[in-house]
Amino acid sequence: MAEWAGSAGGAARAARAADGTEGAEEGEHLAHAGPAVPAGHVDQRALDEVVTYTSELIRIDTTNYGGGRGAERPAAEYVAERLVEAGLQPTLLEKAPGRTNVVARVEGTDPGADALLVHGHLDVVPAEPADWTVHPFSGEIRDGVVWGRGAIDMKNMDAMVLSVVRAWARAGVRPRRDIVLAFTADEEDSADFGSGYLTDQHSALFEGCTEGISESGAFTFHAGEGMRLYPVAAGERGTAWLRLTAKGRAGHGSKVNRANAISRLAAAVTRIGEHEWPVRLTPTVRAALTELSLLNGLGAPELDAPGFDVDALLARLGPAAALVEPTVRNSANPTMVEAGYKVNVIPGSATAYVDGRMLPGGEEEFQETLDRLTGPDVSWEFHHREVPLQAPVDAPSFAAMKEALEHFDPDAHVVPYCMSGGTDAKQFSRLGIAGYGFSPLRLPEGFDYQALFHGVDERVPVDALHFGVRVLDRTLLAL
Repeated sequence: MAEWAGSAGGAARAARAADGTEGAEEGEHLAHAGPAVPAGHVDQRALDEVVTYTSELIRIDTTNYGGGRGAERPAAEYVAERLVEAGLQPTLLEKAPGRTNVVARVEGTDPGADALLVHGHLDVVPAEPADWTVHPFSGEIRDGVVWGRGAIDMKNMDAMVLSVVRAWARAGVRPRRDIVLAFTADEEDSADFGSGYLTDQHSALFEGCTEGISESGAFTFHAGEGMRLYPVAAGERGTAWLRLTAKGRAGHGSKVNRANAISRLAAAVTRIGEHEWPVRLTPTVRAALTELSLLNGLGAPELDAPGFDVDALLARLGPAAALVEPTVRNSANPTMVEAGYKVNVIPGSATAYVDGRMLPGGEEEFQETLDRLTGPDVSWEFHHREVPLQAPVDAPSFAAMKEALEHFDPDAHVVPYCMSGGTDAKQFSRLGIAGYGFSPLRLPEGFDYQALFHGVDERVPVDALHFGVRVLDRTLLAL
């Protein structure tokens, strides 16, 4: 563990010098006295900074190749220096060299209030430059859009958080609650070097935190006929990455073999891929279906009525069905197969991998189903497992997020939803922290936010970043 106490070094200083801000923040400190004041302290400098920081963080290549291969430290140092300039005392923590996390605490005005965690990851998935319109690590700003890997997932949110707390420092503003800021490594793989390491080894840094906000929510979802939805995540399906192993009798490829490991594995994989999972509606999904039905003029659905057909309802929800469809059931998709080494040799074993996802409350059903589908000749185990999550949609925090979005977009329709995938909120839930997906962006029609996650030509509009900073400022000061 190392406590940040000075300059982040050449790379970060050079980035600041390039845009003329070197030395401008000297002497700025977060105020430690006086009551919290109403939201609205985002100044022009904050709007400029969020764009600059998004671009500069993208230019720091923090590709996570999996299997422990990655290096977030340059980005962590950049973030830490921005926090120091705001009078905070960030701590840098590493489980392995280069896999760096940053944690800092903003002191609130009410010492008796529960603390709030705001977290974002610093790593990104790989990108092949030949496939992109611009170089994925250029951070180019073109025609009002910031381009590059991490523009959506999720260096944009990292930049928003930095811009907001720096604006507070300039204005002498403090939130009501303590706010713990965490910028993590390794979210795009197992989180072993990031949030998993932090929760296992440094839980004291998150003392008092009961709720957290992070990625994959509060973005504009255009649902047709001018309807703008803002889905706020209040749940996640659990991760169940599986390894299947079939054993058999090795032999010559020309001989009859009733114990062929590949055949056994292929049969199990086919059964898994073709399985129709039953509908299981969690409280978050039920709330989403009800809200979307009402917005589409369908009335409140009778979700518990005998014979209720969720697929028929989804078909009537138009584009908005995409927010709910992946989360009305468990799922299991075969993704990798490994077997054999020569065409005329039957191997004695074969392996496959399956990406499974489990709804809250659906873990037991998932395991029993896999036992049945794999059969007696194929064994399975969890290659990687994380719990499903659920957060209350009737909580004051959800109401505060909704109010802030509607304040800056009066035509917004805020709806809860459950994420089909997962985030660092899974690891932080071990500390009793309820997680919400809230990275606010107002996006133009035709901008496919979800397709850009891990996609080619990832980018974010400058206007969306400005909206996000304003909404985040108002939300955090209201919580």
